[in-house]
Amino acid sequence: MPQRLIVGVSGASGAVLARETLRQLADRGVETHLVVSRGARHTIAHELGSDGFAALNAMAAHLYSEQDLAAPIASGSFRTDGMIVVPCSMRSLAAMAHGLGDNLLTRAADVVLKEKRRLVVAPREAPLHEGHLDAMLRLARLGAVIAPPVPPFYAAPASIEDIVREIAARLIGWAGVDPGEAMTRWGERGDAKSGLDEQ
Repeated sequence: MPQRLIVGVSGASGAVLARETLRQLADRGVETHLVVSRGARHTIAHELGSDGFAALNAMAAHLYSEQDLAAPIASGSFRTDGMIVVPCSMRSLAAMAHGLGDNLLTRAADVVLKEKRRLVVAPREAPLHEGHLDAMLRLARLGAVIAPPVPPFYAAPASIEDIVREIAARLIGWAGVDPGEAMTRWGERGDAKSGLDEQ
């Protein structure tokens, strides 16, 4: 059985991150189950154009409506290797942190947590107030990986595309998928020296 991951896309800015994450997962042969929130559809259209949602859908093996609480990914008996939520809005993050499975995205995340599978969340907001931080801490204590989309500048990205590729590679890595050459690893390309080398 191939690796199987749920990909949730919520309404925060960063639709390009969702697109690249799905592309890399498809390249790695991962079976993806995509759920896109209503707010995300508006963001996708604004950031990726009118055909952006169709492009995301084309990269996923399965697509579900946010309202379809009878979908397979709403049940723990449906086997998955985990879930990535990218980008993750503060509304969705708070709902996941408090177990509010009020739509398929947050219900699927709740299932992943209760089944002790990997949940990787890429929150997109700045600045953060105490409520945001409290929700992140609560979600981390439940076992989620909180992974803000922070660029690895040591990789010397030459374009926005390079930054997006590196961030997506890290997200799929934290979800248990080998990102391969999409990810720059510190010290593996002759770009880092140990402290002993400099002494």
